[in-house]
Amino acid sequence: MRSFAWGLLLFLSIPSISQNCNSVLSGSVIDLHDGEPLSGATLILIGPEISVLTDFGGNYNINGLCDGTYSVQISHPECDTKTFTVNVKGSTTKNFWLEHHLEELNQIIIEGKIFENKSESQVQNNISNETIERFSGASLGDALNSLSGVSSLNTGNTVVKPIINGLHSSRVVIINDGARMEDQEWGAEHAPNIDINTAGSITVIKGASALQYSGDAVGGVIITEAAKIPLMDSLYGKTIVGFASNGRGSTVSSHLTKSFKNGWYGTIQGSVKRFGDFETPDYVLSNTGVSEKNASLRLGLNRINYGVEATYSIFKNEIGILRASHLGGAQDQVNAINSDRPFVIDDFTYKIDAPKQEVTHHLAKVKSFMDFDFGKLHLNYDFQKNQRFEFDIRRGDDADKPSVDLQLTTHTLALGLDTRLSENLDLKTGIIARYQNNFADPSTGVRRLIPDFKRYDLGVYVVADYKLNENLLVEAGARFDYVFMDVLKFYRKSFWESRGYNLLFPEIVVEDLGDQILTNPELTYENGSATAGLVYEFSNENKFYLNYSLATRSPNPSELFSEGLHHSASRIELGDLRFMPEVSNKLSATFQRESGKISFAINPYLNSISNFILIEPTGIQQTIRGNFQVWEYRQTQAQLLGVDLDLNFPLLKNLQMNNQFSLVKGYDTDLERPLINIPPASLENGLVYENKFLKNLRLSLQSQYNFKQNEFPNNNFEVFVPETESFETVDVSSTPPAYHLMNFSSEVDIYSVSGSVINLGLSVSNLFDVSYRNYLNRLRYYADDLGRNITLSVKINY
Repeated sequence: MRSFAWGLLLFLSIPSISQNCNSVLSGSVIDLHDGEPLSGATLILIGPEISVLTDFGGNYNINGLCDGTYSVQISHPECDTKTFTVNVKGSTTKNFWLEHHLEELNQIIIEGKIFENKSESQVQNNISNETIERFSGASLGDALNSLSGVSSLNTGNTVVKPIINGLHSSRVVIINDGARMEDQEWGAEHAPNIDINTAGSITVIKGASALQYSGDAVGGVIITEAAKIPLMDSLYGKTIVGFASNGRGSTVSSHLTKSFKNGWYGTIQGSVKRFGDFETPDYVLSNTGVSEKNASLRLGLNRINYGVEATYSIFKNEIGILRASHLGGAQDQVNAINSDRPFVIDDFTYKIDAPKQEVTHHLAKVKSFMDFDFGKLHLNYDFQKNQRFEFDIRRGDDADKPSVDLQLTTHTLALGLDTRLSENLDLKTGIIARYQNNFADPSTGVRRLIPDFKRYDLGVYVVADYKLNENLLVEAGARFDYVFMDVLKFYRKSFWESRGYNLLFPEIVVEDLGDQILTNPELTYENGSATAGLVYEFSNENKFYLNYSLATRSPNPSELFSEGLHHSASRIELGDLRFMPEVSNKLSATFQRESGKISFAINPYLNSISNFILIEPTGIQQTIRGNFQVWEYRQTQAQLLGVDLDLNFPLLKNLQMNNQFSLVKGYDTDLERPLINIPPASLENGLVYENKFLKNLRLSLQSQYNFKQNEFPNNNFEVFVPETESFETVDVSSTPPAYHLMNFSSEVDIYSVSGSVINLGLSVSNLFDVSYRNYLNRLRYYADDLGRNITLSVKINY
């Protein structure tokens, strides 16, 4: 028996004796945050209990190992200890990534100071969390107006659409925390469906150089990002309550975040806004109230080298459209445009009647990332559903039925890889697939302005950044987008033949229904985009940026297929099926100085756009619902030339002077005349006093001067007025005079204890109650802009 036991033991030990135990495990321990080596890190192989330290270069070497799988525990001062699994076979190289200075990183994350570079060769304008909080009761467009080169196209004061360097709508791409917003942005009166209170930071790139987001951002990219969550056990929140005199309304926004040291976190957020009719200095703007309700839920896990996050948000608003903008006959239209006061002025009310719009936007997304030795991999999916109702003034049984009922559903899947190929070379690559389905409900009883369609998008991109030396970095990138649209569109036969479509597109006719024709256009676009640029750093304070971007944008459904009354826009719109993609070539340069004394940025640019699509008034048409202007799309060659200036300098210890100037000139080079709806020059000067030792007191006085737009096309036309049996000129071209507004704001901490702070704010816009009309407000034909507005806000951090 004893001999058998010894024999069995000898047999079992043969594999051990023959196993190779001369293998080597080596590599580096690296800071995940900045890629720097971590010296003095301790590596412990669990099992054999071998312990080594990394050298000055972060390198380690462990000899005499047997082939097999080991658990490696790695620790370093101010790092969380991590355990990894590694398979050793022969000479094995394995790098490990730790988050160094974790507590400092948490502080940075909490303060929101980390901004990933979206474009190396173009200056990025950032809006901080503190500024976002001051616009808690306003819109995304209002907050963006605080940046030079950014203005807005307004429909009244509740629909605010961003304009970047003279361009808006489909030419401005909005990325909402990683998801490209798909909310029928083609309409001039379609504001972004984003609750600004969900954003922790906002970045604006004035151009199409950020190819990882899109290739069709002819105007620029707006990126909102949620606040960073700290890697610690914590529970914190914020509530902002605001009361406004103009509109006699209020807003409430609140969010609560729970985070854990192990990386799990969750945030719940909600906001409510309710205003009645707004007012000019002299009268009520009847039917301009707004009701908005938003909510979001965010859950995630961040383990430094991998993570996943799921978010759901709902944005729901109801917006009244100025009643005086919907009129009867031609004489009413002429009189309204020539009048100093709107035709309809009722008593103040919170009730919102037709004309109005109701929009509900659902967004659900999942974001994930994982770090590998070769780089960081991102995989994102988002689902969006945009339900849009537009209500016209209707009688009888149809009074409560919408005139426009659109449902746009979008699925997007994006895969990206950020790679550091060498110490000086970074590479971003990715692929994006998107599917859209638009359903226009025919039960409205009104001709559908936008048809049913299915759209398929596929995009690939590559962007490289190379640091030539300590002072010079160059960037180059390319992107290709494939777009296919499958459309079902009814045309009036008279319109179909007047455009010559019967000769150009006979093959797309599905059915002839007498006075209507059912068609099935199938459109394919293959778009290329590119960017090239550099940034030269003269010193820590002075930098020079130079960027060239090529962007290609496919025509949107409104530009291609509009054929009827756009109710909430109060106009008839006509598109053109023959449109080609826009091609933009933009060259921009920026000289930037940032110092404790004087900081400034000078940003000139030139944007030449082939096949530029614009819409402009061409006449007036009488319908059974009233008399409406006719606006028609057309294509031309366009050129935009401009400059943005920013200047900041201290006057006293706690007193700062801020200056902004923006100028853009837009020309139709085919017709040799100015473009319509180009922002006039604007100049802003502000004094800001801040003193952290006086309970964080902040006082601001701003002077805002908007020049008269002296360069505009002549789109006036004549209409026959039956009442007078004569033709009268409708002046839709003349621009309003320049105006000067003064704004004041203040805030101070009135209570602070154990991390909880109560902040009280008071602001007054249009301080002197000036009557004015904004050239870029689409309702300027019928009424003045807003009068004085006094806002009181209470912010509670806990």
